Amino acid sequence: MDAEGRPTLPGAFDGACYGERMSRSPLADAFGHHVWATLRLLDTCLQLTPAQLETTVPGTYGSILETIRHLVGADASYLFVLSGGRVAEIDEAAMDVAALRAEIAANGRAWMSVIDGQIDPDVSVVRHRHDGINSFAPLGIRLAQVVHHGTDHRSQICTALTTLGIEPPGIDVWDFAASEGRLAEVPRTA
Repeated sequence: MDAEGRPTLPGAFDGACYGERMSRSPLADAFGHHVWATLRLLDTCLQLTPAQLETTVPGTYGSILETIRHLVGADASYLFVLSGGRVAEIDEAAMDVAALRAEIAANGRAWMSVIDGQIDPDVSVVRHRHDGINSFAPLGIRLAQVVHHGTDHRSQICTALTTLGIEPPGIDVWDFAASEGRLAEVPRTA
């Protein structure tokens, strides 16, 4: 607690918004959550039977397995582009849930190296797609897509889990903050 009774947390206000040096990327929590939530969901998927992994729900990408493969495969593809090819693309269609989990765990370290330091959100990044198209977009848009894409497909998998009667893991940002010891909820005093 500080002098005014507010909880102090690791990484809490450090004056960074007033021009003092920041110790980590402002994107670290977004990408930390992205990887953490995907790992938690994969841990749940590791417990599913092959038949459960084939569960589909109307309006979603595909089966649970197809969706998680797509999510992790796209993540590796985004990393390939944004790391300048230092992170390899993968053949996610040939990977089981355990291999997908290992891939996203490795991606966590790679994402932190991509977003570490000074980045220019307006620099144009080209992706040479397999269909022969060159796709140009600013770095900030590409990073936003990574986070959005992961959230969208994790939500679809959670929907499929509920149709199986399985409670999805808590994977929202507040769950992430609590798991990191970076959320405090203290009753107000009169």
